Amino acid sequence: MSSESDRDGGHCSTPDSDGEVAEEIAIIAFKRKMDTAEEIVEGIDDRYDSVDILEYHSDVFEEYWGEYDCFVGLMASGIAMRKTAHLLEDKWDDPAIVVIDEELTWAIPITGGHHGANQVAKDLATMGAIPAMTTASEAAGKQGVEARAKAMDAHVVNGDSTVATNLAVLDDELGPVARLDGPKAVLVGDDVTVLKRNKDDGVVVGTGSVSGAKKETFLEAWETALERTEYEIADVEFVATATRKEDEEGLLAAADELGLGVVAFEKGTLLEHEGPTPSKSKELIGWPGVSEASAIAGGRENELVLEKIGYEDEVTVAIGR
Repeated sequence: MSSESDRDGGHCSTPDSDGEVAEEIAIIAFKRKMDTAEEIVEGIDDRYDSVDILEYHSDVFEEYWGEYDCFVGLMASGIAMRKTAHLLEDKWDDPAIVVIDEELTWAIPITGGHHGANQVAKDLATMGAIPAMTTASEAAGKQGVEARAKAMDAHVVNGDSTVATNLAVLDDELGPVARLDGPKAVLVGDDVTVLKRNKDDGVVVGTGSVSGAKKETFLEAWETALERTEYEIADVEFVATATRKEDEEGLLAAADELGLGVVAFEKGTLLEHEGPTPSKSKELIGWPGVSEASAIAGGRENELVLEKIGYEDEVTVAIGR
């Protein structure tokens, strides 16, 4: 944890991310609530670049505005709203704000839900708080385009477009993220959201599994697969799978432990990127082998680094780029 005097200004660590990712957090608390603030730091500190504690005073938000990606107000929501309303200018530039009560019962994003607040609220949920997210896509249990960008280690280039594309998400009309590799020039309208990769030299871990596979099995399988390549976990952009596997608790828990996003591809996309290894699932249910097809679909070059390997008859893994 850093102290106030240690700070020389903050930033959102994802380049050109328009504030989609929160990495530097400030917990603002009254003096009498400092023990609870310390408890929050202990609970989420390992998930962020820094988590600082600032003692509340009437101008604390204004004093540190723009130095943090997200403020966690350990206070009533009305206080945070009144003290920040005059500072808000643009949702893509403003820091996110989450409020939480002293009993850690509710974590409520009040600004910047898609730009760090929902992310922080979900992390506070690991401490028992209930994340009260009101952004439309999350309320409907769907993945908005900002969340898709984060999962794919990308950032939104044209933020204004997300109004239209997130409405399409709610109506189940957006479909999978289309890929366009260059060099090319592309002409888009106001209702097309452009996502740009944060790095171009990473790999994608394509994963299939039997139902109920444990977190530890996924972690060991991914490590085993990467050991057969020149890449490490740090080189992985995201984990790819099929939509029929997107709710596997073990997969999601393993990806979360490694700080990786999960991208689920639909059947049609996987069929277009079918891998070389024969799969029984193609004969039985019409789906291609998930691990190879998702690794190919997710990779920038649409090619395999490592063909499918099986691990303990529970998880299959392929590496794509």
